[in-house]
Amino acid sequence: MRSKALRILIVAVILAAMAPLATAQLPKETEAQKVQRMKWWTDARFGMFIHWGLYALPARHEWVKNRERMTNEQYQKYFELFNPDLYNPKEWARMAKAAGMKYVVLTSKHHEGFCLFDSKYTDYKATNTPIGKDLIKEYVEGFRAEGLKVGFYYSLLDWHHPDYTIDRVHPQRVESDADYAKLNAGKDMAKYREYIKNQVRELLTNYGEISIIWFDFSFPGKNGKGRADWDSEGLLKLARSLQPGIIVDDRLDLADVEGGWDFVSPEQEKVAKWPERNGKRVPWETCQTFSGSWGYYRDEMTWKSPAQLIELLVESVSKGGNLLLNVGPTARGMFDDRAQTSLKATGEWMKLNGRSVYGCTEAPAGIVAPPNTVLTYHPATNRLYVHLLAYPLDRIVLPGLDGKVKYAQFLHDASEIRFSAGTGDEAGSLSLSLPVRKPPVEIPVLEIFLK
Repeated sequence: MRSKALRILIVAVILAAMAPLATAQLPKETEAQKVQRMKWWTDARFGMFIHWGLYALPARHEWVKNRERMTNEQYQKYFELFNPDLYNPKEWARMAKAAGMKYVVLTSKHHEGFCLFDSKYTDYKATNTPIGKDLIKEYVEGFRAEGLKVGFYYSLLDWHHPDYTIDRVHPQRVESDADYAKLNAGKDMAKYREYIKNQVRELLTNYGEISIIWFDFSFPGKNGKGRADWDSEGLLKLARSLQPGIIVDDRLDLADVEGGWDFVSPEQEKVAKWPERNGKRVPWETCQTFSGSWGYYRDEMTWKSPAQLIELLVESVSKGGNLLLNVGPTARGMFDDRAQTSLKATGEWMKLNGRSVYGCTEAPAGIVAPPNTVLTYHPATNRLYVHLLAYPLDRIVLPGLDGKVKYAQFLHDASEIRFSAGTGDEAGSLSLSLPVRKPPVEIPVLEIFLK
């Protein structure tokens, strides 16, 4: 039996080791402080997502390794051939800015495990491919030079790392629990947890101010992974300690933890109303693709039209949210012609109508959108924006606004729109006279100056 003094010493050492775990807390902030921290993001409303990695070479979806059940050995050829010799992030940044985007999030590591940055903790990185350089460094410099806020996506999943256990969304997934146990013998998720913390520390230390980090994604349940597998709280504490102002998504499986996320992230979803949690409206951002794939997909042809993209943007803003619109660059390092065409069309519209997006939100209570329109509202200027998805013949009626409007104009050219009080069945409404011919913009916008 140990002496009493020794037992006391052992207990003291154990308690000392446990103390940081017991007392460590996520940073606390008031609701007002959170609103202020996120204000630039809320005002921006429009950002660019970029999914880029080895999957650009097969060019048939960023989950190609999973879909085709490839092994590391089969996937290795893409690593050995990765040479985006036309990569010019300054040009990417110019296109994003011209499209009206205010911030950007790039996949530093996607599920395939390949790192675009020069990590000390793996050989599976861009600097060891034919391109031979840190692609993240050039990205940060290029976008920052154009005045865009810079963010990183970091995959919690890793289909290449030797200690990452095979699960139900892994390329080598199996049917029975016994087979999982056999395949995962010798793998150590504790080592993998340390690996992702080391890499997140690199990303949030080596590249200056980082405005956003997207962790993706948790999938708890049988043969899945959740907060315990990632040590989500520890990972989030690390991120916030290194970049106190950083904005973090909601995919760490910390929905019930105070300070465990900053915004919800409906994916490829056009929400019906402003999302709520526990009966309270929350910051949100929908991430969307031009087509059906995040990574470059040569033969994917279900691309959204410019009008659909603009409608998606203003619909999001009309419900108090942001749009993060994705581009998947080619394996040469360029945005393909379809992406460039879409970005140009969006930019042409935003140049004239961005005032109906930046700093805007849902229309005040009681203001009803007429059919085939989307409303946004700028609280600071007290202006209402009416987006005409289908152009009316010669007038439009705004319910309940008689006596509440001092001026109206088209936003694209600031040309006056005459209006009058509604009569008869339209009493209390405002009738606006429109030219018969639709203006030469994809979706015309009326700017209403409220009293």
